[in-house]
Amino acid sequence: MATIFSKIINGDIPSYKVAESDKFYAFLDINPLAEGHTLVVPKVETDYLFDLDPAMLGEMMQFAQKVAKAQKKAIDCVRVGVAVLGFDVPHAHIHLVPLQSEAQMNFKNERVKLSDEQFKTIAQKIAAEVK
Repeated sequence: MATIFSKIINGDIPSYKVAESDKFYAFLDINPLAEGHTLVVPKVETDYLFDLDPAMLGEMMQFAQKVAKAQKKAIDCVRVGVAVLGFDVPHAHIHLVPLQSEAQMNFKNERVKLSDEQFKTIAQKIAAEVK
């Protein structure tokens, strides 16, 4: 059975796409820690990030770097935090979170509430900066 992320990649579930390549897909987290919180996922279903082939893992980090640089340009933040947890969805993914402080990177924090229009605007701003 396909994961929710595979359904998003396949277009079966809508998403706020930020970037896409032949191997990876980046989209806004719909339950974000901060404005611009983005998930980077491989298009191939692999449960655990560190089970990816080493070359694929390297490519995924390079793709994530492009997205993080775009986030930094598009979103007012001091840094873009990176987290790999992998407990909620059995599909490897990286969280990229625009941060003002380290305290924002706590996944137990209250989540930011955004409207559909806000999500669309943020996704477009980040996507426009992806090089």
